[in-house]
Amino acid sequence: MFETLPGFRDFPPEACSRRNHLFRVFRTVARAFDFKEYDAPVLEPLELYVEKSGEEIVGQLFHFEDKGERKVALRPELTPSLARMVASCANSLAKPIKWFNVGEHFRYERPQKGRGRSFYQFNADLLGEPGILADAELIALLVAILETLGLHSDLFSVRLSDRTTWVHFLDSMGVTEEQRPGVLDAIDKSERRKPEQTQEALEKAVPGKGGELWARICEIKSIDSIESLTAQLEQCGENGEARAEEWRGLIAHLEAHGVMPAIQIDLSIVRGLAYYTGFVYEVFEKTGEGRALAGGGRYDHLVKKLSGNVDMPAAGFAIGDMTLADCLESNGLLPSYVTAPDVFVIAGENLQHEALALASRTRKGGFATSYSLKQSGFGKQFKDAGKSGARYALIIGEDESADGMVTIKDLRSGGEDRIKQADLLSQLEGLDEEGGISRPE
Repeated sequence: MFETLPGFRDFPPEACSRRNHLFRVFRTVARAFDFKEYDAPVLEPLELYVEKSGEEIVGQLFHFEDKGERKVALRPELTPSLARMVASCANSLAKPIKWFNVGEHFRYERPQKGRGRSFYQFNADLLGEPGILADAELIALLVAILETLGLHSDLFSVRLSDRTTWVHFLDSMGVTEEQRPGVLDAIDKSERRKPEQTQEALEKAVPGKGGELWARICEIKSIDSIESLTAQLEQCGENGEARAEEWRGLIAHLEAHGVMPAIQIDLSIVRGLAYYTGFVYEVFEKTGEGRALAGGGRYDHLVKKLSGNVDMPAAGFAIGDMTLADCLESNGLLPSYVTAPDVFVIAGENLQHEALALASRTRKGGFATSYSLKQSGFGKQFKDAGKSGARYALIIGEDESADGMVTIKDLRSGGEDRIKQADLLSQLEGLDEEGGISRPE
């Protein structure tokens, strides 16, 4: 017997309904924020990802040479495709560009809980706007999605940081531009390493200053209030003062959005991807395993890097479906969907064609309709109707057929009504508004 490949998932109807519940919320909330949905190919040139992330990314990809001898890869993320698309038609797009996507992505890595080789992701990006209102808009969208799914600030936190702030702090410590990537990488990994390992990494990046840097970095990582953060930034000269003012502005915008209860200033968040240029954030569960649910930030130079000639500020975030679904399920917030038809047609012997005509009419009217595919008596058909979960049965026997009538039976209350077939759709629509057919006393 064949099984799914490691890291890939099947989605039978119930699991597919739960997945689609997430997708509906993603789309509904994104549209409320006036983001437009887009899509891109799942197969892209391998060089697109190498250009963005370096040669080391190749080992994490499903990649191969196609029949045209092109080196290609299944997309591991959507941001490079977005940058390529926007750059190709930048002059014709109205700014700001507010786009979102719900799609499948692939990474060749060791499968584990909450992480597979095939996964779905919601991506939201805002391009063409350099100001902090764009950052606030994205964070507000992210929080709105989680709250719409039933999570609240007691269950998750948006840990907010800023790579620009770290640049100012590192400059004040004497870290050069060449040394900066190694130091930021050490900071990014510090929560997953022992302190001595981080200190060793810092010593490698800045020889002779590992211990000194680690002590100062620990002080900065402990900052948890806007007052303390801006006070220290203002000690970094004019650039630091300007960034402190932007921090105050961002916090004021987030307060106006009503999302500050979910926000936590946390400078331990750096985001490992080097293309981030400004405010960055990650969402973590507060309960359970404290897993990351989402992450994003500003990436002002990526479009130009991938296009070569289009310079456009940008920011965005992504939410993965696997850890999010696990979080919702562990908190009892993932609904169980019962997929059932609205009506079930039950027909007498030799009236199958009339039953099909009724089914066709109700389907065209927007009602999900089913019937027994095997010809059988009324008793068996009623059992099938009950198993289907349908709310109403449409019954057509010899008498109904002769008179052009149909009997509607409410399978919940047991009430029923005999109506003209010509009035069927309007009657069904009316029942939806009235809440069904009452059982006679």
